[in-house]
Amino acid sequence: MGRRAGQLTPSFSRLVGQEKARTLLGRALESGQLAHAYLFRGPDGVGKQLFARSLAAAVNCRQRQGMDACGHCTSCRKYSSENHPDFLVISPEKGTIKIDRIREMIQALSYPPYESSVRVVLLEDIHTMRAEAANSLLKTLEEPPDNNLLILTAAAARDVLTTISSRCQMIPFFSLGQEETVQVLMREKPELDHETARLLARLSEGCPGQALLFYRSEMVALWREVVALVSDPENDSNRDVGLLLQAAEKMAALKEDLLPLFGLLRIWLRDLLVADSLGQDKDDFLSTGEGPKGNNWKRWNSRHLFDKLQTVDRAEKELGRNCNRILVCEVLLFQLQQ
Repeated sequence: MGRRAGQLTPSFSRLVGQEKARTLLGRALESGQLAHAYLFRGPDGVGKQLFARSLAAAVNCRQRQGMDACGHCTSCRKYSSENHPDFLVISPEKGTIKIDRIREMIQALSYPPYESSVRVVLLEDIHTMRAEAANSLLKTLEEPPDNNLLILTAAAARDVLTTISSRCQMIPFFSLGQEETVQVLMREKPELDHETARLLARLSEGCPGQALLFYRSEMVALWREVVALVSDPENDSNRDVGLLLQAAEKMAALKEDLLPLFGLLRIWLRDLLVADSLGQDKDDFLSTGEGPKGNNWKRWNSRHLFDKLQTVDRAEKELGRNCNRILVCEVLLFQLQQ
């Protein structure tokens, strides 16, 4: 969920969820007792970078209103255009933060801020940092030069060196609730219909950033195509083999988004299974807009649906063993279509 030049200055009031992080940072801002280094840690795509940018903008805003940067002063305008001389961002390059970038940052920190009272450095995804880069950073984290604030972000599921985390104040981040995730998605992508937003929220498990990546890959559109193909009783696996093979090729072309597509198929099958166990009409229970129109569904019972869920599980395991992607998708579609 990056920003483009010309967008609004990042503001805490526009951020959704993460009340604990908001409270901790708000107290520090209002008291003027910011730590010299923070570690924002939590799942990918839950707002860590947005919170970091909001904090950076608020620290140097000349007319701050509570926690929020005003959005209008000279400093805020430079943050909005991503052209602030006292805001440095260090991101992984080809999957890692290189030691050269850390050395350049340390050299920059040896000089006073160019125009602001505090220079803010955002180091994204520090779990990607190699040992030599991390060791180079340690002394700066322990005794940073005056008038510098370091904000580090890391995924909760990835290891961070204790020597780094112990030198920072940790701010925990958590997955958002489903409705909070939907709120973020609808704000970021106004063209999204509510049901697709709900589906993406479920798939991303409360990580709006991940949900937006799934949306941009057009994975949902392909999922709907696949569901319509395998659930339509008019289709026959022997007669319509070409359709299944074409769909399998499209699925394999998703590459890293193939596993999330399997996740969507699992959500769909579980919803059907729950509907069957509750005795509800599947057309009423499902609210994702996929499949044949009206009541023209294959009438799978609970045993069929459970078998199909296991079929998706097997396909995931085969991908993990580096089996041929197209072949895995072909077998999966033929088994789902039965």
